[in-house]
Amino acid sequence: MTRLKNKHESLDLYDRDFYQWTEQQAQHLRDREFSKLDITNLVEEVESLGRSEKNALSSNLRVLLLHLLKYKYQPEKRTGSWSSTIREHRERIIEAIETSPSLKLYFEPIFDRAYTVARRSAADETGLSISKFPASSPFLPIDVIDEDFWP
Repeated sequence: MTRLKNKHESLDLYDRDFYQWTEQQAQHLRDREFSKLDITNLVEEVESLGRSEKNALSSNLRVLLLHLLKYKYQPEKRTGSWSSTIREHRERIIEAIETSPSLKLYFEPIFDRAYTVARRSAADETGLSISKFPASSPFLPIDVIDEDFWP
């Protein structure tokens, strides 16, 4: 009965105070008290972490491509802010891949979709016709994360 109560308390804690729940789960792991772990929610949260990493990579790639498009197709409006954003999102992508090298396998498959989204956003933000921007990326995946590449 106590074991059931502890598991039930853990489930309640997950809904009431997520931070405290994470602390509790970490302590159970450190103490090797595996029977006290909230396995169902723990598995869900670990999977969620992986999805978050992939989503962050995709988001940073879209922002990077958007600013590279603006940089290339509106040279007269280039600002330090655009350059800074390009550098920042390149660095975020590079850091993500260095921290989790398996994300590199995800980078190229999402590239075309990220470009499509960035292209639409570039048309919206610049007021230029979407036809001004090529349907396929004018940038190679390897180039967009090269700190020396400026279109």
